[in-house]
Amino acid sequence: MTAEGLEAEKKYDVDTGTALPDLDAIPGVGGVGEPHDAELEAVYFDTEDFVLASRRITLRRRSGGTDAGWHVKLPPDPASGPEEEPGPRREVHAPLGQANVVPEKLLAYLHAYLRGSDPVPVARLNTRRTTHALYGDDGVHLADFADDTVDAELLHGSSEKPAGQKQQWREWELELVHGQPEVFKAAAPVLASAGARPSGHESKLRRVLGETAPKAPAAAEPAAVAELEGVAATDSTVGSSGGAKQPGGGKPGQKWPASAVVSEYLAGQISEILANDARVRLEEPDAVHAMRSATRRVRSALAVYRKLYGKGAVGRLRDELKWLGRILGTPRDAEVMQDRLRKHAEKLPPGEGADEVKQRIERELGARLDAAYRKAQEVLLTDRYFRLLDDLEDFRDHPPVRPAASAPARKAARKLVGKSAKRLRRAHKSAQRVKDGAGEKPGMELKDATAHETALHQVRKDAKRLRHAAETVAPVFGRRAAKLATAAHKQQTILGDHHDSVMARIFLGKLAGGPDLPEPVDAAYGSLLKRERKMAAKAETKYRKAHRKSRKAIRRGVG
Repeated sequence: MTAEGLEAEKKYDVDTGTALPDLDAIPGVGGVGEPHDAELEAVYFDTEDFVLASRRITLRRRSGGTDAGWHVKLPPDPASGPEEEPGPRREVHAPLGQANVVPEKLLAYLHAYLRGSDPVPVARLNTRRTTHALYGDDGVHLADFADDTVDAELLHGSSEKPAGQKQQWREWELELVHGQPEVFKAAAPVLASAGARPSGHESKLRRVLGETAPKAPAAAEPAAVAELEGVAATDSTVGSSGGAKQPGGGKPGQKWPASAVVSEYLAGQISEILANDARVRLEEPDAVHAMRSATRRVRSALAVYRKLYGKGAVGRLRDELKWLGRILGTPRDAEVMQDRLRKHAEKLPPGEGADEVKQRIERELGARLDAAYRKAQEVLLTDRYFRLLDDLEDFRDHPPVRPAASAPARKAARKLVGKSAKRLRRAHKSAQRVKDGAGEKPGMELKDATAHETALHQVRKDAKRLRHAAETVAPVFGRRAAKLATAAHKQQTILGDHHDSVMARIFLGKLAGGPDLPEPVDAAYGSLLKRERKMAAKAETKYRKAHRKSRKAIRRGVG
């Protein structure tokens, strides 16, 4: 059984003989609890090349104290604060279990980073800790102040720092319990006057590793690709929203190369894939949908901007992303259809026919969903999936840019997004031609209906591509890009409902095609099929209305 929480703490370096600070003097502290002593032993685990440490992830097994067990600490959300004032870290606990066997529930958070490697013991820390609870004037437990004396041994080192080296130091730690971050600010001058210095290490493990500790993988920085057009690193800033500003004035993105905008977008979506990897493994709600959506966004961006990069690298990534999207799509589609038909079946007139149809739908789709989910979880443990993650991060950090990538973002992106808009307009015209020609030849109605549904599905896919393309240039074009993305998204959503109806009719048709169905059962299937046909027709009408309203925005693009 695991437990989760958020850890907000600050560490301070102090000399061995430093006297304890006057904790009662911290503004807002109304009382200090009696000191509590504990002996803690922690063994830290990582890969042989310290992959987890490079990503600011900590895995340890600690005995002694009130929170003995296995702990995983994940890095703060980048949106929670600047690097010098990071937000709280997510911490997941599991029981002690066996000494060298990491609990499966904790490994679920790490597979996307371990990528097939086994974590091994890298350091052992013995800590003599004295804890003082800090209470507010109203008796609320604000924080814990810990005075730690640490004896550490490096179990797995490198040529620069071999295993077996030992260290000893003293540090103070202030960790919030029910208090707010203002406690840190209030405590800072009191601790400083006692001789405390903000720690030069974010964790005890990184202090042990010293120079052995690897730096975090560098996400693709716009400045790196900006050199293609001679733009200094200090001249441009890329953000993730329309509020990004260009230093020194000018329009957002005025000096950015096109590849910088794409790199920024891809970095965000790769982070989404990694963040949702654990959620899929733990079967959290909506996790498959979120991971699949991020996968699709990356694939769409690569399709739109493929001419900026080496053809081979883009082609391989798109193929592998399509494979992963298909794997994730199977459980997602079953989940969507199950929810859809479950709601519709509840509206059937009560009776034996309705009950049997409900049971058959639940049985068939439940089995399909379970099998698809198991398959997805198996795939997320394969070398092929881990290679895809490696390739995505390599593309992000070292994009194989062509000379065209150095073109100013506004000019290049306007052209490429415009091509996606033109593609959507062509798809709409094609679907309209199929509809206009439907039924002209006797006996062709069913074939024409299928062709029309296929054409509308293509419109949906092209609307999705345009939406994602518009999202990539939000930092450059601001409201124009947002308006275009909204127009494309509306069409995508409506036609998504239409496609869901088509797939539901196919599924229901197979169930209703069984031999010798009792009349009440056959009638119940007929009622559901009739409802789906009506919903599809209604969705198509809504799409045509949305298309008319958005024609101007889509034709204009971001230009």
